[in-house]
Amino acid sequence: MEHHADLVVLGAGQSGLATAALAPRHGFARTLVLEAAEQAGGSWPHYYDSLTLFSPARYSSLPGMRFPGDGDRYPARDEVVDYLRAYARRLDADIHTSTTVTSMLPRDGAWVVRAHDGSRFTAPAVVAATGAFRGPYTPAVPGHEEFAGQSLHAADYRAPDPFTGERVVVVGGGNSAVQIAAELGAVAETTLATRRPIGWLKQRPLGRDVHWWFQHTGFDIAPLSRLLERMPVSVLDDGRYRTALDTHGVERREMFTRLTPDGVVWADGAEESVDAIVWATGYRRTFPYLDGSGALDLDGRPRHHGGIATIAGLGFVGIEFQRSFSSNTLRGVGRDAAHVLSRLGRSR
Repeated sequence: MEHHADLVVLGAGQSGLATAALAPRHGFARTLVLEAAEQAGGSWPHYYDSLTLFSPARYSSLPGMRFPGDGDRYPARDEVVDYLRAYARRLDADIHTSTTVTSMLPRDGAWVVRAHDGSRFTAPAVVAATGAFRGPYTPAVPGHEEFAGQSLHAADYRAPDPFTGERVVVVGGGNSAVQIAAELGAVAETTLATRRPIGWLKQRPLGRDVHWWFQHTGFDIAPLSRLLERMPVSVLDDGRYRTALDTHGVERREMFTRLTPDGVVWADGAEESVDAIVWATGYRRTFPYLDGSGALDLDGRPRHHGGIATIAGLGFVGIEFQRSFSSNTLRGVGRDAAHVLSRLGRSR
């Protein structure tokens, strides 16, 4: 079956939905959204159960729809999922769920997008908004294949209960690593392994949420992508996670140097038996459907400038630090989507 549209958007997460919502303002009368999952929501339904946003509700809205409830609260994962699905229902766009894109190639001034079920979609413009969470990254540590315990990425972690009474190491120094280690510490002997000390950032300096400061100083939208990519990760905390780590005796240790069949070898040479390792080590951008299109470099990274691909008719939304600090966040994807759509609309 073949479908034609003015714009095809890949992904029905926050980036794809924001793009589809803004498309009519930029001259795209018919928009198709292709989503691999059974429902809209992107990666949010797959995050761990206790995840809460690091930004208050008032700074967590997509274009045209306020995030409901008290603006100063920090919404939970399922609230975000509900919000995104309600947002999707309001869109003037056709959303094709359970549609996994397998390839995408330019042809005769248009893009031909093919799905796993043989469906074909064509459009003069396409926005790849599948996000950065398709490719969980686990660093290559010596002995990884020998380790006989449980080894899982944070993408597959849901709740602490299955680890009750075990010896667990959480690898990573970012927000997710700290949140996971804090709740694991209540049921398991837990250590946080990092390559550098944790960089704590106060959630509410001088009585204002840090996102208020980001917005009012202009830092949120400053074009500092190259600088931001090199900055060390900071952990936002109002004190609860630091307190939880201390209360449950979760210590931070220098990253282990290798894995053994039974556990880890720490940086000081000490060996320790470990039941499980949770890798909260981030994600790598991956766009397998663009292989062979010329839109990726030799390392599989998209060739783009602020989301505008080097190949005509293609844009990206949802890349971390794509144009600013707030890119790839609920509050920031709308700005990036508007920029990309404006450029794509003018080039038609």
